[in-house]
Amino acid sequence: MTERMVHCVKLDREAPGLPKAPLPGDLGQKVYENVSQEGWDMFREYFTMVLNENRLDLMDDSTDAIFINCVEDFFFGEGGKMPEGYVPPQTKG
Repeated sequence: MTERMVHCVKLDREAPGLPKAPLPGDLGQKVYENVSQEGWDMFREYFTMVLNENRLDLMDDSTDAIFINCVEDFFFGEGGKMPEGYVPPQTKG
């Protein structure tokens, strides 16, 4: 069985697609059709940073709306903004 390939909107190249829609509904289908596994993995890292920087509670319903907005912006908008006041970790070396 061959991997399903998509033209990833995040990577701007052909890459292996997701095995299934990562979200329910139209947005999930749009991500499934236009985002690669690698692109989705990048989003997961980005959203983990957003959760941590904003001290969001996954059990709070308002976090769901933030998640949806982040998905839309990361893939189909401006590309995902860093949280206000974000300071990248210092690299050793």
